[in-house]
Amino acid sequence: MSTTPAATGAAVVPPLFQGLFDDAAVFPPGNLPVAEAVPAHRAHRAAPYADAVGPLLCGAGRLGELTAAVGAADGTGPRLRVGLVLPGGSSELGPALAAAAPFELAGVELATRDAREAVAALDLLLPPDVPAVVELPRELLRGDGLEEVLDVLVDSPYRAKFRTGGVVAGAFPDEAELAGFLTGCAQRGLPYKCTAGLHHAVRHTDPVTGFEHHGFLNVLLAAAETDPKAAAEVLAERSGEVLAEAVRELTDRQVTAIRNSFTAFGTCSIAEPLDDLAALGLLSPALTPQEDR
Repeated sequence: MSTTPAATGAAVVPPLFQGLFDDAAVFPPGNLPVAEAVPAHRAHRAAPYADAVGPLLCGAGRLGELTAAVGAADGTGPRLRVGLVLPGGSSELGPALAAAAPFELAGVELATRDAREAVAALDLLLPPDVPAVVELPRELLRGDGLEEVLDVLVDSPYRAKFRTGGVVAGAFPDEAELAGFLTGCAQRGLPYKCTAGLHHAVRHTDPVTGFEHHGFLNVLLAAAETDPKAAAEVLAERSGEVLAEAVRELTDRQVTAIRNSFTAFGTCSIAEPLDDLAALGLLSPALTPQEDR
């Protein structure tokens, strides 16, 4: 697979990374004010690396701020693409869809404790052209709970969502837990997205917090596995060189299969993952944010 641009012509984002990075700038730990996140996102969407960037993610409770921020802008540019995040469950869905009317709705991310109830609410209220993902608390996905939830979602039009980090150590699943989710989805052909803790390409220990972070390259490569043990081994790999070489060896068919499974993840930094890819030789430096070069 070609992971760097040709010697001639404009640099392009390789297919493995296209649309991979949903802009979660307003969420922890970034916590960028909405009024700053809107112009920053528009700048990402106008940058040479725009093909790598997904929608701006916004919680239901902040849609008023988002509307005000967009209204305060100069009005130029395309309609803002927004991914609507609903941490409060299905009761938020109807009001949030109405409040999101000024934006191009790229998708809905619905947190719930009842997958069947969430699917029913989405079936009832979600416009047919809007995709959705369903997230359940990790404690409900242990043991038989994971199998039950994935079986519900595989019979629906909706993807699964898994939380891979947060602001406390317990928010980070270990390799075995994440591998169980990834391979459970792979065995069913169920697409999914991840969120939190994946700002960097390679698995590492954060030097400040001591938290164990999964790398998004690890997750991309583990997405190709259907055996939990094999997936856990890929997730545990800490060598960027090993992971980068594995990426270079992917065929176009493998890339398509991986991205049909692992569709995106939310990151409060767009620059960090792009910089990591450039450092590993998987992305042209011309496709990293100018301020970081």
